[in-house]
Amino acid sequence: MSHPVRIPADVDREDRVIGPLTARQLLILVVTGVVLYGTYTLTRGLVPLAVFLVVAVPIGIASAFLALGQRDGISLDRLVLAALRQRLSPRFRVSAPEGVLRVPEWLDHVSDERQSAAQPAELRLPAEAVTDTGVIDLGKDGAAVVAVCSTVNFSLRTAAEQESLVASFGRYLHSLTAPVQVLVRAERLDLSGQIAELRDQAGGLPHPALEQAAREHAEYLDQLGRATELLRRQVLLVLREPLVTANQADDGARRAAEARLTRRLGEAVELLSPSGIVVTPLDAGQATAVLAAACNPDSFLPPNSGLAGSDEVITSVPDVGWDDDLGPRWT
Repeated sequence: MSHPVRIPADVDREDRVIGPLTARQLLILVVTGVVLYGTYTLTRGLVPLAVFLVVAVPIGIASAFLALGQRDGISLDRLVLAALRQRLSPRFRVSAPEGVLRVPEWLDHVSDERQSAAQPAELRLPAEAVTDTGVIDLGKDGAAVVAVCSTVNFSLRTAAEQESLVASFGRYLHSLTAPVQVLVRAERLDLSGQIAELRDQAGGLPHPALEQAAREHAEYLDQLGRATELLRRQVLLVLREPLVTANQADDGARRAAEARLTRRLGEAVELLSPSGIVVTPLDAGQATAVLAAACNPDSFLPPNSGLAGSDEVITSVPDVGWDDDLGPRWT
């Protein structure tokens, strides 16, 4: 007979080793205590106890503050390490698979200090390429696919419908055998395309009242966009498959990983459809646009599969359309 098991809300919480202390916190405190005690043992014949305490007490308080303090759910020692890595890492990074080139000769008059400050470093991204089928090549970490999911208004459902939705989503969770990420993204919403379309087509409506309503709605959207920052929400389902072979360059292993991703994506479509969630896989261009938007989330111009590449020549004016799930589409 099965029994229900309570699962904590924070499934990523670290295990407690002694009381409320995790292994990481305990290690920081123990190492600090051992170092301070060893320093006192070696210097107690030379340094008075009061002088030693003046130095040791601030160090102990700082280590306890780093080990026990948190901000936004992240321990302070992790934040300090992240700040140090950010401070020591290069400020400018460029995509240069062939390596960063040297400064040209005509810039020799620039001081060495300014050259070193502006010298870019190679940008290394987790994703190495996107195949024609939309599979993201993660190099030695395997492969991944991205699909956009529709949403369901849970609060407006009855209790029985809510229970059915939870059970349907639970069946999908129980079927998982590999890493899955549900990503909810918020990005800026540009209504200029809809506003222009409403104004252009208002004159062709069959009744003057409809034309007036269309123009008023376009004016309302225009005022709304000027008065506040509009955001749209996008739910993405990311499936990842590691390589099961030691030879990371084996094409057969990559094809097997892609086949497993295709099967798992089909299972997600089938298991989530009873709950009203439509899972739409992204093609190569759409997956590239999502990755580009994740790298530059604050851009006013959202990346799109129709945008020209860095080595392409633009020869025509693009035609901008709109997709309710994916945003603006350029053709």
